[in-house]
Amino acid sequence: MNMIYNSPNYCVVEFASFAAGDGREQNGGFEIMDKTSKREIFLGGALADSFRKEVATLIDTEPSIEEIDEYLSRFVSMMQQPLVLH
Repeated sequence: MNMIYNSPNYCVVEFASFAAGDGREQNGGFEIMDKTSKREIFLGGALADSFRKEVATLIDTEPSIEEIDEYLSRFVSMMQQPLVLH
């Protein structure tokens, strides 16, 4: 688990791939948390791969925090899980 982005509005954590108990490779993914609405989403599989590519392209432009937050706001409508602290 690696926090790759943290702003007043969003937090993004990357989960690395891992070997499951049966020896199969389990792909990692990304958890995007919206601090304002207190909702989150986990992106795995093809969606995580697409997110990774889009973020790499965005980072190449040296974006501001506002531009990154604007990009992440595209995922808010898909966030269904409440953000719960453990």
